[in-house]
Amino acid sequence: MNACVVSAFLAITFLHVGEASAQEQDSTKVFRIETSDGNEYVGRVVEQKEGQIKIATEKIGLITVRLADVVKIEEVKISQIKDNVYWFENPQSTRYLWSPNGFGLKKGEGYYQNIWVLFNHFAVGVSDHFSIGAGIVPLFLFAGSPTPAWITPKFSIPVRKDKVSIGAGALIGGVLGEPDTGFGVMYGTLTLGNRDKNLSMGLGYGYSGGDWASYPTISLSGMVRTGPRGYFLTENYYFGGEASFLMLSFGGRRIIKKTGLDFGLVIPSDTGGSLVAIPWLGFSVPFGKKTSGL
Repeated sequence: MNACVVSAFLAITFLHVGEASAQEQDSTKVFRIETSDGNEYVGRVVEQKEGQIKIATEKIGLITVRLADVVKIEEVKISQIKDNVYWFENPQSTRYLWSPNGFGLKKGEGYYQNIWVLFNHFAVGVSDHFSIGAGIVPLFLFAGSPTPAWITPKFSIPVRKDKVSIGAGALIGGVLGEPDTGFGVMYGTLTLGNRDKNLSMGLGYGYSGGDWASYPTISLSGMVRTGPRGYFLTENYYFGGEASFLMLSFGGRRIIKKTGLDFGLVIPSDTGGSLVAIPWLGFSVPFGKKTSGL
């Protein structure tokens, strides 16, 4: 964001900020400002003149920044300031490493998720309670190999805000160019907690080639915020049936700017008694209108 854009942004907001600065204790407008030298400041804009802005910060007091040095400015919520430190919003609050929870995207919000380069998925909020996504593993790039693709409709209902949320949806897929290769799952999930600290219990039935599974898949997943940029994640499944087995996972999410970097280990139980841990690495990038956590 160059100086002209910053000036326009401040021109729109400064009337409100200026009124608040007369009574600092009543101000609710807080901004996060990034400068070209890599510094970041969080505070109230109390004055703008002669190509400069003055920011009242809690940590270092009143500072002056040249508009020409500002590369980004955005208003943040008071709830994102803890112990005078800015806590970034979760860029992917509607999923754990992979499985969905009861939270939904708001209308116009979206994200792109990539796992180990080849796995690509995106979703967008059609309304505040319904989203649609699609994904592909582009194996056609390798000598025209069969390519899995899918869509993911999802409904989400906040029963009690930041306390109880429910979600229901499906993954409906197939292998492009291959007949009778449909696959997917229908699921429902109950989430307890808020977007920074929650526990989800899910139940799903999968199908493949037109046949439904005889037994359900049960999931138990959780997310806990560990700091301004970090989360602990766990995602676990029980696959029922005669050959039942568990799949456990533990990992984290690191927020880099507005991108979420996910990492962890996936541990299946059906490995003949030996311990096998499969590494997990992915990232999520939010896009579109951002009105709440992703």
